[in-house]
Amino acid sequence: MGKRIVWITVVAFWAVGAIGCTKPNDKVVVATAANVQFVMQALQKTFERESDIRLDIVVSSSGKLTAQIQEGAPFDIFVSADTRYPQEIYANGGAENPPKVYARGALVLWTRDSTITPELTMLTQADVKKIALANPETAPYGKAAVQVLKKAGLFDQVNAKLVYGESIAQTTQYIATGAADVGFTALSVVLSPEMKGKGSWIRLDSASYEPIDQAAILLRHSDTSPKREKSQQFYDFLYSEKARAIFREYGYTVE
Repeated sequence: MGKRIVWITVVAFWAVGAIGCTKPNDKVVVATAANVQFVMQALQKTFERESDIRLDIVVSSSGKLTAQIQEGAPFDIFVSADTRYPQEIYANGGAENPPKVYARGALVLWTRDSTITPELTMLTQADVKKIALANPETAPYGKAAVQVLKKAGLFDQVNAKLVYGESIAQTTQYIATGAADVGFTALSVVLSPEMKGKGSWIRLDSASYEPIDQAAILLRHSDTSPKREKSQQFYDFLYSEKARAIFREYGYTVE
């Protein structure tokens, strides 16, 4: 894309027990798309409070997590930012059942700079020097951001300003720290307790990008796996009414 790509390595310490755990592999390991990281904290808190099951959350872009799963990473559940990646895992035999959509995400344009009004038309202005978005090759929200820019006829005009993060988490960091003047992130991020009320943002027209339907998949376990039942319980919880209510609080659309 003829762009400056900023890569920050994400190191996932999976299957490592926290201090005080009696068994290092007791926890259900949930590979989680970066846009879901904040809502996942709320889901984890509710689920663990109501069960005797503990979770380990590994956060990265959906594409990176898919590559790790295909390379044998010991994840139990994959909560993706789209449907394509979990479907790919299922098609390659990584799961017994096909993925299911748990929510639909939304894209926003966000800035922490009080002198900037977040509008698509202002992205071409000279005082906007860096625009952050997630890598569209591995992050569905980054792909959606590129679609928005192209539909608005702005992509070629702002291409030299684009700074790519590996995931929405890294992109959010660029915006939050001021490393980028403005950027594209998930609605769930700006509505999270950690980011709510910081800076200003606009929700982008959902007709300007393909629907961000997000699916999860229960990864294949052996019949004798001690975590098979625990993993199934959390997977089922993701589709419960209690979980749906939490997703709605973070701006997701659920049926």
